[in-house]
Amino acid sequence: MGTVARPKGETITIPVSGMTCAACSGRVQRALASRPGVEHAAVNLLTGSATVTYDPENSSADDLVDAVRATGYGAELPHASDADAGASHAAHVHAQQEDARVVARRAAFAIGAAALAMVLSMALDTSAAAAGAPGTVDPFMRWTMARLMPLLSRAAPWLFTVPRTVLLGSLLGVTLLVMGWTGREFYTRAWVAFRHRGADMNTLIAVGTGAAFLYSLVATVAPGWFAAHGVSPDVYYEAVDFILALILLGNALEARATQRTSAALHALAALQPPVARVLVDGVEREQPVDQVRRGDVIVVRPGERLPVDGRVIAGESAVNESMLTGESMPVAKREGDAVIGATINGTGAFRYRATSLGTESVLARIVRLVRDAQATRAPIQALADRVSAVFVPVVLQLAIVTFVVWFVLLNGGATATVTAAVRAFAAAVAVLVIACPCAMGLAVPTAVMVATGRAAQLGLLIKGGEALQRAGDVRTVVLDKTGTITTGTPAVTDVIPAPGSRRPVADLVRLAASVERASEHPVAAAIVRHAGGDAPLPEAADFESLTGLGARGTVDGVSVAAGNAAFMASLGIDASALDAPAARLTDDAKSLVYVAVDGTVAGLIAVADPVRPTSRDAVAALAALGMRVVLLTGDNARTARAVARAVGIDDVRAGLLPQGKVAEIERIKRERGGAIAMVGDGVNDAPALARADVGIAVGWGSGTDVAAEASDITLMRGGVEAVVTAIALSRRTMRTMRQNLGWAFAYNIIGIPIAAGVLYPAFGVLLSPVLASAAMAFSSVSVVTNSLRLRSAALD
Repeated sequence: MGTVARPKGETITIPVSGMTCAACSGRVQRALASRPGVEHAAVNLLTGSATVTYDPENSSADDLVDAVRATGYGAELPHASDADAGASHAAHVHAQQEDARVVARRAAFAIGAAALAMVLSMALDTSAAAAGAPGTVDPFMRWTMARLMPLLSRAAPWLFTVPRTVLLGSLLGVTLLVMGWTGREFYTRAWVAFRHRGADMNTLIAVGTGAAFLYSLVATVAPGWFAAHGVSPDVYYEAVDFILALILLGNALEARATQRTSAALHALAALQPPVARVLVDGVEREQPVDQVRRGDVIVVRPGERLPVDGRVIAGESAVNESMLTGESMPVAKREGDAVIGATINGTGAFRYRATSLGTESVLARIVRLVRDAQATRAPIQALADRVSAVFVPVVLQLAIVTFVVWFVLLNGGATATVTAAVRAFAAAVAVLVIACPCAMGLAVPTAVMVATGRAAQLGLLIKGGEALQRAGDVRTVVLDKTGTITTGTPAVTDVIPAPGSRRPVADLVRLAASVERASEHPVAAAIVRHAGGDAPLPEAADFESLTGLGARGTVDGVSVAAGNAAFMASLGIDASALDAPAARLTDDAKSLVYVAVDGTVAGLIAVADPVRPTSRDAVAALAALGMRVVLLTGDNARTARAVARAVGIDDVRAGLLPQGKVAEIERIKRERGGAIAMVGDGVNDAPALARADVGIAVGWGSGTDVAAEASDITLMRGGVEAVVTAIALSRRTMRTMRQNLGWAFAYNIIGIPIAAGVLYPAFGVLLSPVLASAAMAFSSVSVVTNSLRLRSAALD
């Protein structure tokens, strides 16, 4: 859109496994972007996928998979079945749920093991105190043990008689089990990153807990060496166990919350019923939906969900299409009307012939569009990417500096050396643990996923994070007239009997429709629709149509003529009695049809493309959002001004061909600056939609597919009022993204210095490694939770 060129190569979405933080996804993205022929690469931590647009002449899908694997992460080509967006998403959700269950089990075991380690450490602490040693060095653990020790001594007094060597051996065994099973992936992934000359969240966890474990191991197997150097042989086993347990608990909570971000898409994908009732040789048979073929006749009963897309061939009903359009009012369906799979039939019964199936169905296309949108990145993500690229190496250096500064400043004499080493070591570990950049990697993708899912529920299809972000920057909204502000279908708006005429209005319309029904003119079709009803229209005898004037014939024994004023004049019929209402209706840009019966003017029928009932309020809402609104149309100036006046638009530009609309978009950019959104519904609007900063297509179907393809946002229901919703959702989402990034950055900016001990000299505050791990884990959960608020946010 705008100055952003659309990628022209092939696009593939590659599943990527093993990513745990922003540093991970950033490294994969840089590796893909550096490949020859890659035009664009976006790696999404939340969905575990890499979406790459590339030139197949310079690179291949296998090359891209190899590039991901070379960074140390798992990757594979998407399966052929992944072309079915619904099945692909269901498989992804199932895998996501299984991963969440595994993490939850490991977290539960680690927490239980950490609690056992704390109990054993209390007994060990008592043993150390009896020997004159200071006991545990972790301030959080010391505070906790001091309060639990009396309870434990009354509940299990025998524990305090266990030999120190047995307690140390038990702690070592529990910690090895926690590190070797529940926390194994942290260390294996850190090793893989190291082998590929990288560092990520796993590196920080592995280095921090690994250093604490090795220190404790040496103190366990060689306590004499510590004593010979004047250092107490303290151990950190319980801290290691609690750090891993709390991080795993955070991961489990994060995984559970993350599943909710794609709940809307999952609900969409699950809407299609598993079986269809197919009419075969006059007999209804139930068969799996995937066995339905194009042309099969489907039978639908009241209250049932339609299995596939199709077109009604017999019967009528009202269908609830809210899953597609967000509009709660049922839509009447008769013979010839299109119906969409997964919508819900009302009280009627009908048969329809299957058309679009499988991946070509409307539901599958919607699921695919929303899924692809959730896998994209918003431009604001670039800020987090730049920080995460250097974040982990910087943190490792800060941890080393922290240890050195603490040790140098506090060292002095044998006792001070012990204190210096203990505090320096604890501070360095706390820095490593608290700095894990998980929240940075989740800040933007979670908001994009929730917002696009919420949009789908509201009948809006947003093509990715970039479109979502740009919509929030829009300052001018350019509206097409037909099908956007208006309904796009001509309709009778006024029926005015001639002065003195005693003929009922309904009879006047019926006579006009009887002679007009053979005409293909849109105005004639509108009169015929208006005359609808259960009673069929009578045949017109001696029918004659005069191009550009009207039609005449004999209906129910009377001579009827319907046409414009020139037609009446050519027949010698005086229509001056209707001059006053005709002038008023002409000023409103309505098409006029005079009706004469037996040579005397009987009345006047006005036809126009009616303004949507919600358009005026929607234009006012756009103005309240600070938008400038422009009407851009190919219709004549008089009609355009009448419509603009009806909805409250001052800036009108009419009589434009498609290339003229593009030129006007350029002119408006130069005149007003800022981002521009173009809203249209037809093929003639597609060039302008593509040229605007944000293209918004109204409607979905064969008549608007070209416009939808050229747009950034597709409105599945309504007109201008849905544009207001889209812009409001974008702005709310951008606010959420900024809050998430602000929280993630501020957390590290504030947390790392505190973990390093800057507050200790003045306030005596020293952050425990255990508390650091808890803070790190729950920072990610807070970012996801904040994004989930978009699911119910008011979009006023």
